Amino acid sequence: MQHESEAEHGHDLPDPPDAQADRAFMRLALDQAQNAWLLGEVPVGAVLVREGRVLATGYNRPVGDSDPTAHAEIVALRQAANLMGNYRLPGCTLYVTLEPCAMCAMALLHARVQRVVFGAFDPKTGAGGSVLNLFAESRLNHHAQLHGGVEAAACGALLQEFFRERRRLGAQARARDAEAADAADAADAADAADEVPRSPTQEGIEVSHLDQPGEEFDD
Repeated sequence: MQHESEAEHGHDLPDPPDAQADRAFMRLALDQAQNAWLLGEVPVGAVLVREGRVLATGYNRPVGDSDPTAHAEIVALRQAANLMGNYRLPGCTLYVTLEPCAMCAMALLHARVQRVVFGAFDPKTGAGGSVLNLFAESRLNHHAQLHGGVEAAACGALLQEFFRERRRLGAQARARDAEAADAADAADAADAADEVPRSPTQEGIEVSHLDQPGEEFDD
């Protein structure tokens, strides 16, 4: 069992023998992440490889699919399992641009994926050494080799730019909403001014002296 997560060891580790291939497949996973961005999803992409060939791909799509489980890894696993006609995927390597969460880590282990390679570390939900390491849990009956930090700078930069743009667009939307609210308030104030009650004389009605208090009416 091999665990090569930099988050777990706290320092850079030597590249594995197939480091060049790892970087190449991670760049394919980054292309998948771009697809997620185009759909407004958090840009995470995954590629499942077997015997040096891409078996399946996936990208984040929980919002578009209304599916909380539709993370990039899960999408790729489902595609591969359907293709192979088997939920077990031994001998495969999963490349993903962000450290897997607990859900995805367990799915990878259930699928018997041999090796997991990820890009950016996730200090909030990462289950490959950042928050916990399910791949190193000795009580589980399957373990996968793990290598983190491949093309980490590019993977992290993509995520940072996505959230930076989302914050910018959010600020613009809030500014537009504030302007619209101000315009609505001004319109309401103008309408209120037009609706101030007017006296009978303002309405064009002449008030007779007979209508004044104290007058007596003759039969």
